Amino acid sequence: MSIHTLALQQLLALHVVLEERNVARAARRLHVTPSAVSNALAKLRDELSDPLLVRSGRGVVPTPRAEQLAPALSHAFASLEHALRPPTFDKRSMTRTLVMAVADSGQLSRVPALVARMAAEMPRARLKVVGIDAVASLGGLAGGVDVALGPSERGPGVHSELLCVEHAVLVARTRHRAARKPLSREELGRLEHVAVAVAAGANLPDLTSRAYEAAGVPRSIAVTVPTFAAAAMIASTTDFVATLPEGVYAALATSFGLLQLRGPLPKVEVSVRMAWHSRSHSHPELSAFRALVAEAWRAPSRRRRGARPSPRPNR
Repeated sequence: MSIHTLALQQLLALHVVLEERNVARAARRLHVTPSAVSNALAKLRDELSDPLLVRSGRGVVPTPRAEQLAPALSHAFASLEHALRPPTFDKRSMTRTLVMAVADSGQLSRVPALVARMAAEMPRARLKVVGIDAVASLGGLAGGVDVALGPSERGPGVHSELLCVEHAVLVARTRHRAARKPLSREELGRLEHVAVAVAAGANLPDLTSRAYEAAGVPRSIAVTVPTFAAAAMIASTTDFVATLPEGVYAALATSFGLLQLRGPLPKVEVSVRMAWHSRSHSHPELSAFRALVAEAWRAPSRRRRGARPSPRPNR
């Protein structure tokens, strides 16, 4: 006899009959007919070469072999039933390290709010933030990344949810000559730009170039950098301008001395989606984490859209 030759339903039938000491009651508990229970026991008797159960009055009594099996079956099915129960957890006690891939725009504008929410609701959990270009090297959403934030994420078993549509703004340092009044179309076309080429698909810069081209406005790119933080820093210390997501502008405008330029600007916006894999779709800890991510990304910016810091005096 080998365990590979035994069917689970045969062992389950023996386990329940041993507890009930009655085939009819065992059948009702298993939601099958008494004959189905009898057939399962007959096959098991053949496999084990033992009668297992003998009739006694209106019930049955176990043979010594069945008595020997009873505690092992009870333990095995109790363990299996426990393992198959929907997992439960307490957010405040979870200690999982959660991995999120997001471009630096999200790192600057939304991750601080997410960290604050996690500190309040998941104080023992740990967050690992990686660049959006690290998704492939970490095994993707099917491997080491729990959620990815960006314009789109596709592939087998990938789920996604729209979090927000982020608009972009054109910014310059507060002492920039273009900040004195709304730009004309001609003045807009004469500006020198800092462009951002984010690894793994420079979505916002592509959209920016496309928007300027569609509007028929020249866009002269003087510098290309890999992050929005670098673009903001360059714009804050030179006469170059930069197109930033409004959340990045809200986070950096005051400390970097930036303001939003006005005029007939091409409209640039990007849909930010949260993507995750089917492997974690029903996991309670990861579902709770995704809910916090969605809250952080959908929360209003700290600065009212279009607000302008007071310009510094010219020197």
